[in-house]
Amino acid sequence: MVASTHQGKAVSLAVPDLSAASAALWLTATLVLAGMAYYFLGYDQGAVSVFGSDTHIHEFVHDARHFLGFPCH
Repeated sequence: MVASTHQGKAVSLAVPDLSAASAALWLTATLVLAGMAYYFLGYDQGAVSVFGSDTHIHEFVHDARHFLGFPCH
């Protein structure tokens, strides 16, 4: 694939060769990270936390929750 020419020379773009397994791995990793971010920012309330009654995570992301529109109290 020729992207552009520079002084008469063809310059090609480097396109990574992703196999189906590699693409599935990247998609899975992305979904896991997005799910964790959603849980910690949008669901973890302290009282219903999987970490018990510890509210450290809730307090750490408290302002981000309000900025993103998640109600928490």
